[in-house]
Amino acid sequence: MAVALPVVCQHEPMTHPADYLQAYDDQLRTDAETPSAISVTRLGPLRLVTFAGGRGFVTYRDLGGADGPAVARLVTGALDHFRADPQINRVEWKSRGHDHAPGLHAALLANGFEADDAESIMIGPLEALCAGVDTPAGVTVRRLTTEADVRAMSAAVDEAFGDPADTRMAEALLARLARDDGMELWGAETDGRFVCGGRLEPVPGTEFVGIWGGATLEAYRGRGIYRALTAARARSALAQGKKLVHSDSTEDSRPILERSGLIRVSTTTPYNWSRARRPQV
Repeated sequence: MAVALPVVCQHEPMTHPADYLQAYDDQLRTDAETPSAISVTRLGPLRLVTFAGGRGFVTYRDLGGADGPAVARLVTGALDHFRADPQINRVEWKSRGHDHAPGLHAALLANGFEADDAESIMIGPLEALCAGVDTPAGVTVRRLTTEADVRAMSAAVDEAFGDPADTRMAEALLARLARDDGMELWGAETDGRFVCGGRLEPVPGTEFVGIWGGATLEAYRGRGIYRALTAARARSALAQGKKLVHSDSTEDSRPILERSGLIRVSTTTPYNWSRARRPQV
């Protein structure tokens, strides 16, 4: 049964993109960015984060004006930290396009990281995401709380991204639900299966909520299902008193969010390292 949320959605005037970017840097590039972390270690300006499932993560507010050699030392130091923990099998370094980071790309490649596709950092008022959005006929959008639903949705999202089903991700999501850390999981069903899913991540102490992991199976794209799922998450966030939404969007989801009134304020490129990968020479 779909969850009904009695929230009236209205458009609000957009602020200048620079204001959104400033709010992003000030409110989100802190410990608020990683609420599910097992541990966080500081290395200069870096936050070295350990997540469940053997995943390391590197983020920061900025690099403190570091020059090229200093940036290279930060990369090496961060990787040494994670290599020392045998439970860590993969690490993501989250870069942003508007940062001053001389030599970062080359330093990451030299240490065995590989760059994924750049994504757009999208920000805007939550009201923009749910105004005038109807759920397509035959589709049910609902919040997920049971283990069976979470596993099925997680597998569908992996398939939508072209990846094999990752049971570790499902386990991590279930662990977070058990901790009740504020994350919500939402899915869209039709034809007897989940075809779209994603997370809602309220950011404590800020105006923001994040929408993450959203993906739709290829055969079901272009029907308004992703937009309906996004609207449901936005209504839930509005009911919690949040005002702004942010998302790192692929080229599949960016146009949908832009049509809903969100603004592209910058880019983010994830660089990934795994123990099985050798550095480039």
